[in-house]
Amino acid sequence: MTQKITLNSLLGEYPNTHALRAGELTSDRIDFKFADVETASKAFKRVVRDYEFDMAELAIVTYLSAKDVGRPLVLLPIVVRGKFQHESIVTLASRPPMTAAELKGKRVGVRSHSVTTVTWVRGILESDYGVDLDGIKWVTFEDPHVPEIKDPIDFERADKGKNMMDMLVNGEIDAAVMTGASLKDPRVQFLIADHKDAAAAWHAKYNAVPINHMIVLKGSILEENPWLPQELFNLFSSAKAKAGLPPANGLDNYPLGIEANRKSLEIIINHAYRQHLISRVFSVEELFNDRTRF
Repeated sequence: MTQKITLNSLLGEYPNTHALRAGELTSDRIDFKFADVETASKAFKRVVRDYEFDMAELAIVTYLSAKDVGRPLVLLPIVVRGKFQHESIVTLASRPPMTAAELKGKRVGVRSHSVTTVTWVRGILESDYGVDLDGIKWVTFEDPHVPEIKDPIDFERADKGKNMMDMLVNGEIDAAVMTGASLKDPRVQFLIADHKDAAAAWHAKYNAVPINHMIVLKGSILEENPWLPQELFNLFSSAKAKAGLPPANGLDNYPLGIEANRKSLEIIINHAYRQHLISRVFSVEELFNDRTRF
């Protein structure tokens, strides 16, 4: 009998993870010690810099950047967050609406150069709207999670203490990539006004859901416990099913397995390469090994 192990874990509370977080699903082989963090993304630097967690939720572009510089993390084909990103770029509601083409020469705020949402938004603007990304003045507010990643020389760093929403309201930036509650702020409007239709068209075109966060393991924990990926894959599959996901006749925002994620991975790999976040285009197969190919 394999000895039970405790995994120091970073995992957010979502419908597809609730059963694991709440202890409604258990394993004879694993105990989870979940980090007490308000938002998982706030601890991503601890994943890739300090290797603090045995198992962690991690943004896919952060993982790709970490892999590119040789960080000892192993990706599992388990998506815990997927989201269409056409809604994530906004302008000020009190100003006339702007089109994607009108971003040329404008100042656009982004939390960080390497944030996955930003990579998706920039990729969508370039690939589907013909926007020249180099024709935009990008303003960042934070360092990338992976320290080897640096802001491009033509990016601008906002002054310390500056707030993206305040800068948008004050006219210091013309648009911003935002998420969560900020998208419901009455002061903003969507740059892509028909973002729901645009997202549906994107899905029909690519047959994919944009991956945001996936599960990674610290390399050493996998070496010591080669059975671990299969056990985790089974647990996350059960948690997803327990939540009734995906809904009947609905999109699967939490796809599991390599083939279910292949299209999205290929797209985000190419976006990351074109945006100079990785040094080469990885194949999907390179992201996984014999223990993680499900």
